[in-house]
Amino acid sequence: MWDPTDDPAAGTSRAALVKKNKWDKGSIINVAFLDGDASVQKRIKVVVKAWTAPDTVNLKFVFVNDPNKADVRVSFKFSGSWSVIGTSCRAVPKNQPSMNYGWLTPGSSDVELRRVVLHEFGHALGLIHEHQNPGSSIPWNKPNVYRDLGGPPNNWNKATIDHNMFEAYAKSETNFTAVDPTSIMMYPIPASWVQDPKYAAGFNTDLSAQDKKFIHQQYPK
Repeated sequence: MWDPTDDPAAGTSRAALVKKNKWDKGSIINVAFLDGDASVQKRIKVVVKAWTAPDTVNLKFVFVNDPNKADVRVSFKFSGSWSVIGTSCRAVPKNQPSMNYGWLTPGSSDVELRRVVLHEFGHALGLIHEHQNPGSSIPWNKPNVYRDLGGPPNNWNKATIDHNMFEAYAKSETNFTAVDPTSIMMYPIPASWVQDPKYAAGFNTDLSAQDKKFIHQQYPK
């Protein structure tokens, strides 16, 4: 399978977008499901509308049946939940997913499904994890991060952890804003992962006011 870590999605928290992976203003982004339960697919279609509300962003997600005509292809077969960043989905082979929901099932709560789907479709719009923002100054407790992410369910090696947790994007690569700890793109950070507990973060479950403002600024009418 194509490896999403070749272009990963995957503190102090900021909204940030990778400029090279930004969609053209007014783009119609076609989305197709490669597999998965029909009831979960239906719920995803409803949740995604929050990103493309008329007062939020000048883009549109359109769900299509033919994966060959899709920009974003969604699977549920692989481990983890992830998405490539913005237009980098064009580099993914047409028979492979550019987005995956490894733990969403018909039994998933509405809160959990909304949290995960809004986060991954934020990546599809070009947004990165907040802790990879070039302005981030998180005082990591790296041994604890290596310990936790090196074990189940992630089982990441050190290079993967470094790449997804500690490497920030350059300022020249991104558009970014001031601190927003309530962003849907904020990565959960347990207190044991940081040297100062004020940098710990839980799970955000909806778009923040800053998320809406920032994405509107990136894709204005």
